Amino acid sequence: MPLASLLLTWFARVRRDLPWRRTRDPYAIWVSEIMLQQTRVETVIPYYERFVGRFPDVASLAAAPLEDVLSMWSGLGYYRRARHLALGAREVVVRHGGQLPSEPAALQGLSGVGRYTAGAIASIAFGVCAPLVDGNVARLLARLYAIEEPIDAPRTVKALYELAGSLVPPEAPGDFNQALMELGATVCTPQAPRCALCPVSAACAALAAGRARELPITTKKKPSPRIQLTVALVQDRGRVLLGKRSADGLFADMFEPPLVQARGAKARAAFAAAGIAIKARAKVVGQCVHVLTHRVLDVNAVVAEQRGRLGSLSGYVELRFVDRASLSDLPMSTLARNLLALRGEPLDPAQQGIAEPLDPAQQGIAEPLDPAQQGIAEPLDPAQQGIAEPLDPAQQGIAEPLAVRAKKAAR
Repeated sequence: MPLASLLLTWFARVRRDLPWRRTRDPYAIWVSEIMLQQTRVETVIPYYERFVGRFPDVASLAAAPLEDVLSMWSGLGYYRRARHLALGAREVVVRHGGQLPSEPAALQGLSGVGRYTAGAIASIAFGVCAPLVDGNVARLLARLYAIEEPIDAPRTVKALYELAGSLVPPEAPGDFNQALMELGATVCTPQAPRCALCPVSAACAALAAGRARELPITTKKKPSPRIQLTVALVQDRGRVLLGKRSADGLFADMFEPPLVQARGAKARAAFAAAGIAIKARAKVVGQCVHVLTHRVLDVNAVVAEQRGRLGSLSGYVELRFVDRASLSDLPMSTLARNLLALRGEPLDPAQQGIAEPLDPAQQGIAEPLDPAQQGIAEPLDPAQQGIAEPLDPAQQGIAEPLAVRAKKAAR
């Protein structure tokens, strides 16, 4: 039986019942694909349901203030995704009359939509025969065809797309692409592939060679630097001092207790210039270690008070006091909410315990901490990573062999 038939038969039997799989609405699928980038399926489900409940279509999202969009995204991480999604909705309204285009090239013209996301929307929502390659699919293909090159190398990424494109059946591209991702996420997992449950194990070159646990090969990553910060916790008559981040950089447009990248006297001086006073021998009242994709934030919390008029603080467009009752209405990262919890501020229970990865658009390429539990990620799209286009794959010694093997497997 051809590879596509095996996968489609398996997927029809075991597919997970996920809310975005109950619709063919291109907008809903778009939202789900953006949310699933570098984020676990189980984490995404409640956010997706709340988000499409608040913004049920392109028009409502396009008309929404950015602060409202970010507030609905609070705790999900990678906040640039939310800003791009809101901007993309406005682009759909202006350029496409409020209807998402069906062709991958047109979809890639929207903010935040790379080759992977375009292929997913086109194939799943519109039935277009378009390939996609995320981390799960790359790992699966690397094992099926015993690919010896690092799967995150640009030339390998391009070759993987050509391979995936040769496999997609025109009669069921959406289900086939979802089957690839499902198999990679639930069976062909990174550390312990469940080969006995794989519907295509008989065609797996890595399994035949006894190398399923050795592949895929990835580029070794440098250790994440540890960044030392100090947060000033300031309260006044039931209000909490927050800063709004600037539109660029980490946690852009989000609210949080004011932070400076310094400790001790340097931190006190930076806060003092903004009208925030910390005693010279103030004790640290709490610590928070926050792991991001490419850095670790090590935050010491100290109690402070306003002294004089509030001024400006680097990285923030404003500092202002907010009533405690209004905290849940503001867009805040999980880090911000955890810092507020050090002083007993209320947290939104729905937004606790969620990992806060750094926006990949600010940090390059990120490998999910647990790719086996990831939904859909964009990291393998060179156009989204700022990676130079590789040379003709026929000159690289990768694409041609993969294409040949794909044609054989598809027979």
